[in-house]
Order: sequence, then C-alpha cells, then structure tokens
Amino acid sequence: MSTVVASISLAMLAGASTVPVDAGSTAWMLTSSALVLLMVPGLALFYGGMVRQKNVLTTMMHSFVAMAVIGVQWILIGYCLAFGTSIKGFVGWNPDYLGLHGISHLSDYADKGIPEFVFIMFQGKFAIITPALISGAIAERVKFSGFIVFSLLWSTFIYDPIAHWVWADGGWLFTRGVLDFAGGTVVHISAGVSSLALILLLGKRRDYPHGAILPNNLVLTLTGAGLLWFGWFGFNAGSAVAAESPVAGHIAGLAFTTTQTAAAMAALVWMAIEWLHRGKPTSLGMASGIVAGLVAITPAAGHVQPLWAMFIGGLSSVICYGAVQLKGKLGYDDSLDAFGVHGVGGIWGALATGIFCSVLGAGAINGLIDGDATQFWKQALGVVAAVGYSFVGTLAIGGLVKATIGLRVDANQEREGLDITVHGERGYHLDVQ
Repeated sequence: MSTVVASISLAMLAGASTVPVDAGSTAWMLTSSALVLLMVPGLALFYGGMVRQKNVLTTMMHSFVAMAVIGVQWILIGYCLAFGTSIKGFVGWNPDYLGLHGISHLSDYADKGIPEFVFIMFQGKFAIITPALISGAIAERVKFSGFIVFSLLWSTFIYDPIAHWVWADGGWLFTRGVLDFAGGTVVHISAGVSSLALILLLGKRRDYPHGAILPNNLVLTLTGAGLLWFGWFGFNAGSAVAAESPVAGHIAGLAFTTTQTAAAMAALVWMAIEWLHRGKPTSLGMASGIVAGLVAITPAAGHVQPLWAMFIGGLSSVICYGAVQLKGKLGYDDSLDAFGVHGVGGIWGALATGIFCSVLGAGAINGLIDGDATQFWKQALGVVAAVGYSFVGTLAIGGLVKATIGLRVDANQEREGLDITVHGERGYHLDVQ
C-alpha cells in the first residue's frame, strides 16, 4: 500500500461514499488479494523444498497455519490496530473495527472506488505472509505450538503497530513522509530482523554446520519461487489500491513493470555471482536471486523508474549474496536465509527508495540520485525504527513464549524429524535423510 493512500472517513462507516464503487478497480483488488494469498502456499513450497525430508511437512505447515491463525486475528483485532484511528501515531483503535462488526458491507474505502472489505482483505494477506516468512529462519527446530503462539503475539504487538506507523493516516512515520509502497519496511524488514532475534533465542540446529543438511526437493523450491514471482504482481501493483483514477492506474502499471524488471535482473546477477564464486549456477541460487529482487523493489515499486528498478534488483543480489555468506563466518543458523534475504534485502530496498525515488505530481519527491538527500534520511529513519522495534520486541515475545510453553523441540524430536514426531506424518514414504 502506498503512502499516498487517504484515510478512512467516519462517514464511510455509516455507509456513505464519496466515490462510486468502480467495478474494474474492485475486480483488480480482489484479484490482487488472491494473488498475495497465493504467495503463502508458494512460500510453503519454496521453504519446504529446502529442508530435509524429515521436516518438509512441518516447514510447509508453518505457512499454512499462518493463513488460519492470522486470518482470524486480522478480523478480530489486527485491522483495528493497524488502521484504526491513530493513538499518537503509534497504534490504531476503533471499537467498530473489532471483529469488523461496525463496518457496513456498503462502506467504501476512502476515494479509491472499492469496498472497504476488499481493502481489509488485501491488507490482511500482507499480515498473513509476514510471520510465515519468519518461519524460514527457524525451520527444523521450532516447536509447532510455540510458533503458533509466537505468530499470534508477534502479529498483534509487532506487525500491526508497524503497519500503522507506515501506512495509516496519522501513523508517525506516515506523517513524516516515509515511503513504503508495498511492504519493504512493514513486511520484509520486520520479518527479517525478527528472524535474526529468534535465531539468537533458539540457537543452531543440533547438526549445524557440520551435518549433511541438504535440500530434499529443489523442484518444490523452484515452483515456489515461480509462484512468489507471480503473486508479487498483486503484492506490488495491487498496492496502488485500485486503478480507479488515471494516476492510480499509471502507478499500478509502473509497479507492475518495476517488479518484473527488478526480479529478472536480480535472478541474473545472483546466478552470475554464484557461477563466478562457486563455478556452477544453481537452481537454488537463481530462486534466491528472484526473491531478493522482489524484496528489494517492494518499497520502491511505485516510486522509481524501470531502469533504477533494474539497478535496485541487481544490487540486491550482490548485497544479499554477501549477507548469506556471512552466516557461516559469524556462526548463526539462519536455516533458509530469512534474515539474509528479507531483512537485508528489505533494508536495502527501503534505503534505495530514498536514493532513486521520483514521485511526480503536485507533491514531487526526488531522491538522492537527483541531489536531494531529504527522502533518503526519511527512509533511514523508517529503517532504524523498524529494525529497533522488531528486534527488541521479538526478543521479548520470543523470550516469553520460550519461558512458558517452549519455543524449541527437544533433541530427540529434532533428530527423528518434526514431521513424524510432531504431526505423525511423513511428506515422503522414503528413507529419511
């Protein structure tokens, strides 16, 4: 969602409308919402293929359970905290938003020509995928019940407030002009940095880094990467929040184009780096490059031109590839590189928005590339705020879960595999690696 989006008026809660509902805009936003939800099974495949056979189901279950848990949480309280009337810029609140009981199905969202429930569902899909992203960092050792409780608390106390800061009218970063077109700060920085905090709480897998930890099915991972790329068009282009006006339509087209451009360039650059560094271009490397480019362009998608999107995507692979190599040197176990790709890529994308942005119109905004550092420092403020709050908040929430119901499986479960010991199932009826 772009920071240009207007707030929801009280009149709309009563069913009043300033702009008639536009069928085309509504259809596009419904489609975008479905595309973003499709990214969650795509993420399940992407992550599921990278773990060992004995953990493929539980790894995929983390993404699917997020659809259920956060799907309910968003309706009951999440939307209220994220988009309710601002309380000093830090969190939203409106009793009518609890359970959505006070919102009429005839209410429209601001001046975008779409029903408010469509906007609620679109934003809800962002809330769902964010904790699912975190699961990749702690795969193969996190307790399933602990992850469920953590996801619920984290979404309520970390994700929803940050979404309010950045996207809601009255949010303190919103009012300061921080740009986050589709979730570089709200989704990727918060998930990636929180992943690092959880990694520190949980510790390494028992056989990391000396054991044979090999992907079980890279076909699944490539399929997941393709679905993520496909769904990301809804993630980014849908964040123009409808194509009702000519300006919104043009922004959606720009976001669609920059998304494709950045992902393609990132895939090529990661493949080239790996080819030079390791001697072979791997499918896992190309998939990682695709995701790195998509992450980096997310905050900038509607704010930069395609040529700069190509640069942002290409450099994201350079930066994220380096970040992934660091985990071996520093000794932390980021199982599926959630921090290395989403955290680091999100930070780069947020800062790159301040470097390359070119927001046209009456309130034109130029980036550092045009000699104006104002927006870059605003972006830096957003990065520091999101990083600090996510890291400290996640340590607190993760520590609470760890001290109560537990956050890590026992050694025997980890050795035997979580699929059979936690779920009583196997993803494959083959010998477990």
